[in-house]
Amino acid sequence: MLRLGDSSNFGFTPSELRTLRALKTPAGIQKFLDELSYNLSYTARSPKKVLHDRTASCLEGGIFAAAALRVIGFPPLIFDLEAEQDTDHVIAIFKVRGHWGAVAKSNFTGCRYREPVYRSLRELAMSYFNIYFNLRGERTLRRYSRPVNLSRFDDRKWMTTEKPIWFIAEHLCDIPHISLLKPAIEKNLTRVDRRSMRGEMLGHRKK
Repeated sequence: MLRLGDSSNFGFTPSELRTLRALKTPAGIQKFLDELSYNLSYTARSPKKVLHDRTASCLEGGIFAAAALRVIGFPPLIFDLEAEQDTDHVIAIFKVRGHWGAVAKSNFTGCRYREPVYRSLRELAMSYFNIYFNLRGERTLRRYSRPVNLSRFDDRKWMTTEKPIWFIAEHLCDIPHISLLKPAIEKNLTRVDRRSMRGEMLGHRKK
């Protein structure tokens, strides 16, 4: 775990920092995200805006989680899950005792938190496979990216800007992704059964 100096405020106000530090752990950050309404609008709010607006999409939630992880002492890492015939999923990732975990905002029940028990990013990505599906019940997860340390965007004030942070999403689209399945396996995937779909869509928001 990378510990950062307490003197750095990352551009947040003292009140905002107190709120973020009070989350204390990755699980605490996940609990905060779970309590936010899911944002169905096409926006890319910064973590500061998410903190004030109290709503987040998958993209906004993953980036917010990375910022919150940074405040409590972890590197601000995200990675991208890429799908076919479906939307991608952006996840904040963290490492404890050599094992990966994740924090995420999702409109689907199972695409959220992961305990830090995964030995590799492939293992972590595959933990989302069985419950990653579109509204036709097709299993859609295909690829994952390498970790992106968001400190690379510090000069653009990604944590606190009032402007949209689409540049992070654009970066994720540009970087290489690693395949999870061979083509022959993809052709023989079954659809998710109705009972599983109902369970995973508990609280699912529609426009």
